Amino acid sequence: MNTNDTLRGVDSNVQILKNAFLTFALLSVAAFFAACGEPGPSAGNNESAATVNGKAITMEEVERAVKQQAQGQEGRLSPLELAGARLQILQGLIEQEVMYQKAEKENTVPSDDDVTTEYNKLITQGGKSADQIAREMQEAGVTEAIVRQQVKRKIAIDRLTEKITGKITPPTDSEIEAFYNGNKEAFVKRKGVKLAGIVIDPANTGEGDTTTDEASAVARGNEIIGQLRTGADFASVAREKSEDPSRFQGGDLGYIAEDQLRQMLPAQTVQALMNPQTPIGQIFTAPMQGKYYILKLQERSDRDEALTLESPGVRQQVTESLNNARKQLLAASYQAIAMSEAKVENYLARKVVENPNELSGARPASPNTPAANNAPAPAANANTGAVNTNTAAPAANANAANRPAAPANANAARPAVNTAARPAANTATGNANR
Repeated sequence: MNTNDTLRGVDSNVQILKNAFLTFALLSVAAFFAACGEPGPSAGNNESAATVNGKAITMEEVERAVKQQAQGQEGRLSPLELAGARLQILQGLIEQEVMYQKAEKENTVPSDDDVTTEYNKLITQGGKSADQIAREMQEAGVTEAIVRQQVKRKIAIDRLTEKITGKITPPTDSEIEAFYNGNKEAFVKRKGVKLAGIVIDPANTGEGDTTTDEASAVARGNEIIGQLRTGADFASVAREKSEDPSRFQGGDLGYIAEDQLRQMLPAQTVQALMNPQTPIGQIFTAPMQGKYYILKLQERSDRDEALTLESPGVRQQVTESLNNARKQLLAASYQAIAMSEAKVENYLARKVVENPNELSGARPASPNTPAANNAPAPAANANTGAVNTNTAAPAANANAANRPAAPANANAARPAVNTAARPAANTATGNANR
């Protein structure tokens, strides 16, 4: 029984500080390119949207980020909505520029060699060919120089936050015990299962993809199940053949409580997973959102279990949670001071103030979608190159990327099962066991 899996969410709202200002994921190159709004060579619109201590942020940078955030749907936004999106994105760019300038003053900017190392890691971990990456970059409107600059900024801000919070000392035993005693209800391992998965995607995702339709996906699935039946190691097969970021963890999908399983899977499948007679190692197959999951039952807990400070991993998780909360508070305070000290000129916001009645709230009609005017607008975030580190699906949110979240409290620091890459679909029990 792995308590660490149960406690993955114990500090879900007190993330490691180096991710507080600028979150970066190296598991999804495509999503990174899509979210990138980093300053770069200007192709046309050199008008300044804002300046930070004299350094200009151009409208081109803002418009590029708006386009990527809206994922091609910016034409469905009203002028009023577009203005709001631009202002929100610009605020994220301003905050990032303030912190990068601080990093320059604190000598935490990386060397070109360090940037190259991290850039290559970003590219290779995406599992895509150079041609496919080049196409995605072109579609996203970014160049290698822009991506390298974003990597440089990420490393610089990471190192800055590590330098700032180096003075934080670990909590005392009495603090750890007080936290545990005040939150005992949070330290419960719920009845449920731990799963691993191999994902097969029948969609054609580009060069090098061997499963490009239903037939090839089914054939690949049968091939994998055949390997597992003959004793192949599940984690090794997942790393080699799964078409999902969870492959980097050997297909680990985490621990999932029974009540969550019932929201994801048919009743008979949940019953089979939770049945004490089902052997650990049983293989299940499950279609989900157009993909196929080959699931392995890794662990099962037949009842809720109260954990103590002496349970494996609990004391460590509490220590990390409290330590990260302090770091996060320090980071938020540092950034607040940095923002107050910076000389920021927001020309875009000034235009809105000077011309408040020029923006229409009406969305353009779409000939192909009669209900377009009533459709929800794409969410606009101030993301400037952030990608959610969740292994299931990348998401962009610059408020989390560029602003430290609020300090954790007892409710925020409660454990939650890892559902990052959970399967959800009708399933059929397979026959392969390990």
